[in-house]
Amino acid sequence: MNFRFILHMRLFLFLVTMMFSICGSAQPDLIPADVYRWNEVPVTRNTHSQQRTFLEGTTPAFRHLKVHATTVPAGQAAHPGHAHPDEELIIVKAGQLTVTIAGKTETLKAGSVALILPDDFHGFENRGDQPVSYYIMRYEARAPDPKRAANAGQSFVRHWNDMEYKAHDKGGRRNVFDMATPQSERFEMHITTLNEGLMSHPPHTHKAAEILLLIEGEAEESINGKWISAGVGDIIFLQSQVPHAIRNTGKGACTYFAFQFE
Repeated sequence: MNFRFILHMRLFLFLVTMMFSICGSAQPDLIPADVYRWNEVPVTRNTHSQQRTFLEGTTPAFRHLKVHATTVPAGQAAHPGHAHPDEELIIVKAGQLTVTIAGKTETLKAGSVALILPDDFHGFENRGDQPVSYYIMRYEARAPDPKRAANAGQSFVRHWNDMEYKAHDKGGRRNVFDMATPQSERFEMHITTLNEGLMSHPPHTHKAAEILLLIEGEAEESINGKWISAGVGDIIFLQSQVPHAIRNTGKGACTYFAFQFE
């Protein structure tokens, strides 16, 4: 009787351990939906740059996602040119960033964007006379698709001055890109300008995770029914299916990048 009891208890404890192990490992580091503030993120300094890591973890589509910002003094580079198997998105915050991708070099001003596809050799330099700050988003799919990789085309840049502004009743919009990439079934980016006192849209949800990056003005983001303030430079991260909305709470217009990925 005691022997059977011990066997049953061991089996029970084994099953409970396995259940918690499976549940705990499903998405152990799912990134919380929140506002990540430029002025509150710890700064790591080295000889050639400063870095701020805003967030790092997973989404339903990405097994790894990291967003950080780098500031580089005039005449410096954060690191030598390199290549890697994940994708990389660059958004210039301030200053001028010289970008070389697959042998082609261009200088990006504030608001400009570069999308670097897997294994493309690339490097960044500050050839100007003022510091440059830029955001970096790196991401890797849970299930990369070889067909998407074959059809993705090449890495590219989008200059701020080349993105057409289309006005509407709430402000205006600049479309940046909307495409499948090797690491994303759909990656869509646009820039919204929202007039003073307005809400972009009522609270809603969607399958795609989303990032908002405020570059002008002041705003509040509703996340799960709670309004949280955001200022220029802050990252708003919205996990998949989290209810959210944004409203302009400052004087004059506010402008922000919005990008969704799944």
